[in-house]
Amino acid sequence: MVIRRRGLSSIGCLLTLLVLAVVVYFGMGIGEKYFNFYEYQDAMRQEARFAAHNSDAQIVQHLRDAADSLNLPEAAGEVTVQRDGRHITIESEYYVHLELPLVVREVRFNPHAEGIF
Repeated sequence: MVIRRRGLSSIGCLLTLLVLAVVVYFGMGIGEKYFNFYEYQDAMRQEARFAAHNSDAQIVQHLRDAADSLNLPEAAGEVTVQRDGRHITIESEYYVHLELPLVVREVRFNPHAEGIF
């Protein structure tokens, strides 16, 4: 005797895999933008840590190079460095264009670092 199966479980599995693939595909793009932001902010923290050894112009140049290597927008290279005695504040601001299904957004990133040297 042959038992017929309707195949609904295999369609449900395929739909689950399709949804998972779409989430991973779009999540990778968003995740990359946030990962680059954290990498850039880490570079700022490192520059704040070694601020006693570098001038403001050197710090700005190092951060422009870091922004360029991370493929950030040009606005990320526009860094503000403020020193007050032994305290330093480094910050920048840039926008990234994110495209998701049915949604297009401009996301503002504001990396900053503070330190005492």
